[in-house]
Amino acid sequence: MPGRALLDTSAAAAFLRGDQVLADRVAGLDEVFTSVVAVGELLYGARHSSNPDGNLERVSSFVSAIVVLPCDDATAEVYARVKQDLRAKGRPIPDNDLWIASTAIQHGLRLIDRDAHFEQIEELERETW
Repeated sequence: MPGRALLDTSAAAAFLRGDQVLADRVAGLDEVFTSVVAVGELLYGARHSSNPDGNLERVSSFVSAIVVLPCDDATAEVYARVKQDLRAKGRPIPDNDLWIASTAIQHGLRLIDRDAHFEQIEELERETW
């Protein structure tokens, strides 16, 4: 599946755990991105794992092989709009996931995830792998 996609934390973590199906699909992409927010979550998980040194090295290797997108004022505008929309519907999602989704929307990227709550964001193009 050629194209460009942003990996959510759940998809990136599965990739790092060696999920072969996900790895094969990621290998078929033209460009792979993630959000700096997802990197923070991955680093936190690595630091609190039973093998912090090994897991921090895996995260570092992963991050060096893809493009990490920052959050900026344009991301914040998307975040505010989407968060208000979800609040009005009574369907909030965790803030970190909202920042990740906002980054994908801002850059016109498909989000690859494993979290059903992303379905609540109508303008988000997503796939669950």
